[in-house]
Amino acid sequence: MSKGKWVVGAAVLLSVCGWGAAHAAVGLTAPEKSVVLIRSVKQGFSYRTPWKTTGMRRSSGSGVIIPGGLILTNAHNVSDYRYLEVRKENLAKRYPAQVRFVAHDCDLAVLTVDDPTFLDGTTPLELAGIPKVNSTVSTYGFPIGGNRISVTEGVVSRIEMDTYAHIAAAKHLTIQTDAAINPGNSGGPVVQDGAIVGIAFQGLQEADNIGYLIPTTVIRHFLEDIKDGRYDGFGSLGVFLFSGLHNQSFREYLKVPAHESGPVITGVMLHSSLKSVLQVNDVLTQIDEYDIDNDGMVNIHGLRLHISAAVDSKQIGDTAQLVFYRQGKRMTGTATIARNRPVLERASQYDKPPRYVCFAGLVFVAANRDFLRTWGREWPEKIPFTLRYLYSHSEELNTDPQRKEYVVLSEIMSDEVNTYARDFSNRVVKTINGRKIFSLDDVQDVCAKTTSGYLEIEFMGQNRPLLIDAALAHTRQASILQRYNIPAASRLEEEL
Repeated sequence: MSKGKWVVGAAVLLSVCGWGAAHAAVGLTAPEKSVVLIRSVKQGFSYRTPWKTTGMRRSSGSGVIIPGGLILTNAHNVSDYRYLEVRKENLAKRYPAQVRFVAHDCDLAVLTVDDPTFLDGTTPLELAGIPKVNSTVSTYGFPIGGNRISVTEGVVSRIEMDTYAHIAAAKHLTIQTDAAINPGNSGGPVVQDGAIVGIAFQGLQEADNIGYLIPTTVIRHFLEDIKDGRYDGFGSLGVFLFSGLHNQSFREYLKVPAHESGPVITGVMLHSSLKSVLQVNDVLTQIDEYDIDNDGMVNIHGLRLHISAAVDSKQIGDTAQLVFYRQGKRMTGTATIARNRPVLERASQYDKPPRYVCFAGLVFVAANRDFLRTWGREWPEKIPFTLRYLYSHSEELNTDPQRKEYVVLSEIMSDEVNTYARDFSNRVVKTINGRKIFSLDDVQDVCAKTTSGYLEIEFMGQNRPLLIDAALAHTRQASILQRYNIPAASRLEEEL
């Protein structure tokens, strides 16, 4: 959940005694025959002491059966899950379920149930198109952890690109409605004329009766993506845009013809797939058949939406044809759609334990949103200044394509070998023994190879180094791991 604005809709926590038996129900409509209650047991990870897990919790949400015997739901219903079960409206039986595919970047997942009797008496729902503004939709689900299906009606009030709260770092097409979407509704279908027009997924915390749906354009992208047996995700152009052509002087400075419009490129990510195509001060005027206006908007799906909607219509590896102006010259180029993730990951991560290195009682982790959130709900204001600056300017600060991540000294497990090191915690590692640190793998490598003398660790924004007796560190390593119940000195196998 991003600070102070969004609330993910499935945050219904249940006590152990809250999983009561279901009642019998009769006279279900076709949509009701497709809706299921999803209950999960979850356990996340600690990003400050990453060999630890957090406490278990139980939650509930909704799902809908779609063709192929799949249950479509939200990723946040099943993230970090340890056990899942689903239940139909008219049966007390609980069916163990498995996550087949999960897409955290668009908050969608599909589940399967092994029991062949699960689909008996159900009606899979088909996907429809984007509903019109001011049209009526019906939301189905199990809000507030209830045992009976709830149906609420509302009006579609807005369709635009907006933030998906689950990872808090991605914008996709959303549909706003005044239908009541409460915790537990998440994953339930929003129906019009008997077909799915969206999946309920979040609400606006600061307002009454403002809920949001994931439209079928996003759902279809997800379902198409997983047809090859894996989920690749949504891509981006990996560039930064500025509405500079509203300023006539800037237009003249960039020599853009008066009849052309488009946003100005102010930066290209170091690892962007467009690094060799676009440059700073290029003006992007067209992507495929879509003309781009000065605000970076295109007409697509019958709507005026941000250019990212056109990118979202592509799968990873697809290409798009670009038209742009560079110092008055009209140019064309081919963009390969890729994930183009930033070096400092701004998206919340789920389902995989965090990577780390622990040497001489010094715990090194990757700087990312999950680590920064260990400062609590007000983390943007509470994190140390150096980390706040890094979070805001990581792309500008990184000038080396070898960098895979920024490494932070997160915790110090006190021992005689690291006495006086406390002042260096929560600082970003720059070098160790003169070697630039571009990843946790670099940390492990230099620590393993340095068996005599000192480990001289330098930090960004810090004039004095941290010195560790290398021989003593290797001698004390096993004892430190045992004393603090650290099962392994490192975990590096997860992909970045």
